Amino acid sequence: MPLFVTGENKMIKGLLAKKLGMTRIYKENEIIPVTIAQAGPCKVIEIRNYKNKKYTAQIGIGTKKSRNTSKSLLYHFKKNGINQVPKVIREIELEKPEEYKPGDEINSTIFVVNEIVDVQGVTKGHGFSGVVKRWDFGGGPRTHGQSDRLRHPGAIGSQRPQRVIKGMKMAGHYGTETVTIKNLQIVRIDTEKNLLFIKGAVPGATNSIFVIKKTGKIMKPKEVVSDKKDKKGKK
Repeated sequence: MPLFVTGENKMIKGLLAKKLGMTRIYKENEIIPVTIAQAGPCKVIEIRNYKNKKYTAQIGIGTKKSRNTSKSLLYHFKKNGINQVPKVIREIELEKPEEYKPGDEINSTIFVVNEIVDVQGVTKGHGFSGVVKRWDFGGGPRTHGQSDRLRHPGAIGSQRPQRVIKGMKMAGHYGTETVTIKNLQIVRIDTEKNLLFIKGAVPGATNSIFVIKKTGKIMKPKEVVSDKKDKKGKK
């Protein structure tokens, strides 16, 4: 993957986005599967400074009813001049804290086309699942009438140590895990509607909230190679 570091806007290193779904776009006779994400607008709640001289911006996206929020958080929002209670709150690293203040809005304009980003989201939950679905087990034999062992895990131990060893792949809760997918490319940006078209799949269900992190990299444009070859003896 041809990458190079860019000097674009890196004052804040990401924002929150809402997954709207997937589609495909056509570009130079190429079909590109993309995830449509509504990047913000995110509101800055507070600028925080840690002892290691690391600055972060506490940002929020969406709204929810104040009755579903604790009094301590309501006071925190009121102290920083935030009238509407955000639905999701995260902290994003800052490079230039003086550029932002509580109440500012951040949208898709911090990204550029062909920029490489990291996406962090929560995968879909599948509830309590068996070993075939959860761990891709092959299951039992399909012949000789042993149909009751089709999706069973088989033996889970032996005579020693006469217990189930930790980490054994068994049935259990599947999904709902925080996953980070690196080096995804932003193919198209709609600044009017704050839409990002990200090449590939993003973890999470439709309408879920995930984090888009800047990497400081951008995809080089493809070099145009001419298919015309000089044929000797022909004019």
